[in-house]
Amino acid sequence: MATFKRLLGFLGPYRRGVVWSFALAAVAMVASVAIPWFVGQGINAIRAHDSARLRTYVIAIAIAAVISFGLTAARRLVAGKVSLGVEYDLRNHVYQHLQTLELGFFDRQQTGQLMSRTTVDLQGVRFSLGYGLVFMAQSALTIVLVAIAMLIVDPRLAALSLTPVPFVVFIAMRYGRRARPAAQEVQQRIAELTAEVEENISGVRVVKAFAREGRQLGRFQHRTTRVFDQAMVSTKLQAYYNPLIGFLPQIGLAVVLLVGGRSVINGSLSIGAFTAFYAYLLRLLSPMRTLGMSLGMAQRATAAGARLFEILDRTPRITSPADAPQLRDGSGAVRFEHVTVRYEGQEIPALHDVSLEVAAGRTVALVGATGSGKTTLAQLLARLYDPIEGRVLVDGVDVRDVDLRSLRSQIAIVDDSPFLFSASVRDNIAYARPDATLEEVEEAARRAQAHDFIERLPEGYDTRIGERGLTLSGGQRQRVAIARAFLADPRILVLDDATSSVDASTEQEIKTALREVMQGRTTFVIAHRLSTIALADEIVVLEDGELIAHGTHDELLDVSDLYREIVEKGLPDQVFLTRKPIEREVAGL
Repeated sequence: MATFKRLLGFLGPYRRGVVWSFALAAVAMVASVAIPWFVGQGINAIRAHDSARLRTYVIAIAIAAVISFGLTAARRLVAGKVSLGVEYDLRNHVYQHLQTLELGFFDRQQTGQLMSRTTVDLQGVRFSLGYGLVFMAQSALTIVLVAIAMLIVDPRLAALSLTPVPFVVFIAMRYGRRARPAAQEVQQRIAELTAEVEENISGVRVVKAFAREGRQLGRFQHRTTRVFDQAMVSTKLQAYYNPLIGFLPQIGLAVVLLVGGRSVINGSLSIGAFTAFYAYLLRLLSPMRTLGMSLGMAQRATAAGARLFEILDRTPRITSPADAPQLRDGSGAVRFEHVTVRYEGQEIPALHDVSLEVAAGRTVALVGATGSGKTTLAQLLARLYDPIEGRVLVDGVDVRDVDLRSLRSQIAIVDDSPFLFSASVRDNIAYARPDATLEEVEEAARRAQAHDFIERLPEGYDTRIGERGLTLSGGQRQRVAIARAFLADPRILVLDDATSSVDASTEQEIKTALREVMQGRTTFVIAHRLSTIALADEIVVLEDGELIAHGTHDELLDVSDLYREIVEKGLPDQVFLTRKPIEREVAGL
């Protein structure tokens, strides 16, 4: 119930529309309920051979029908606008909140699950708030109006006819309590199915490369079977309760026919009044069934709302302080002070008591085995994660004390598999600076060694690239990402294995672009290739989340056994023998 009350809060901006919906529905119901009475009076006029009265009631029936039709159409239009408005607001609210959540939240969520909550679940909420409430109110109002009319026509018959109503209400409430958990489980299994589809489509190249279509089909069929099985649980509840809700009033039909028919026969009730009464009783059946369906709709909306509120109730864990200042001007000096990082759900820290100072404009290579904490250390700069102990300073300021947007605008990251959007090449390069001119975009592309291949594309800079940029080669994607970083003009640059997946020729082009973009910036290079490490002024060695060595190549060869092992086993010896070969390689870029 608390969840549904929270959902009602989203109707706030649409109070006028809601009021109009209820008002239109009420007047339409009054007009509709009047029709059986006019019919009964018309039948009495026929028996009395009174053509004038008959004509009057026929005209009254036509007018009431037109009023009911017109107001019902208007009510549906107003309710539809309210419904779509609520969906619009709620979807934007959920998406905006998702944007505020920290990266750690997305690390533990399936994309398909989130997609399901912002599509399927929102649809359920929309129909319930936009239409379901009106249907419930309309059904309840119809029952009340019909009951009043029946009492006016014949109180004794009305008492007999309305006896099942309390039982119908009890059954409807019982159905609602049982339907909610079943509906919530259906929503969850649909979300799992959506996640399966999203993952399969995203990984379609791997599926086809290993000819595992059959396996993926089996996984998909398993998910669809789970959805089917749970949906059948809800269907069985509906199959039992909805007919039962309609069955009880029908028992009243037989009773009314018997008792009312005898009253007509003995002359205590006119045939017109009996016809009107019977029509009212028939009219009572539909709102009772609708009431049951509306309650089921409300339960599904409550289940969907609970899943949405799981996201909305998640408090962002990385935010800017109130009235946080902009990151002050500086040249990119960085200091890590006794930093410890532990990811949520993990017992072992990803980084433990790491301290490091990097002067402005210096290039630092981070080396170590996979899982040693290299990427984690670099991600602390942009507050993609926060340390549980210690602090990170940029130009002498704790990154947690400044405006998050201003901090991230001064840091650019290029990784080994850069993400490009399904947009034009120009839009991807100008992502951090949408107001950049075409000349500025082209200049950034030239300095990233990307201009020539972009010019050869079918529409040049206006060429739309496929989802994730997969219509470009790996080297082309990386050069576009480097151009994007260059145009952003950050004071700190993070290169996360930016040349790991390209051939030697392409690597030379990317290295030239990197050298260009690194000039005058503090740069962190996460690398497994000597050619990339050779770009660095100093090297940091990490092991199991701890900084175990820091210095130049020659210094580390003397003091670090792990670094010597890395050089001997993972890097070409002939280049890493002395400082001079490194300098020659850099000079040749």
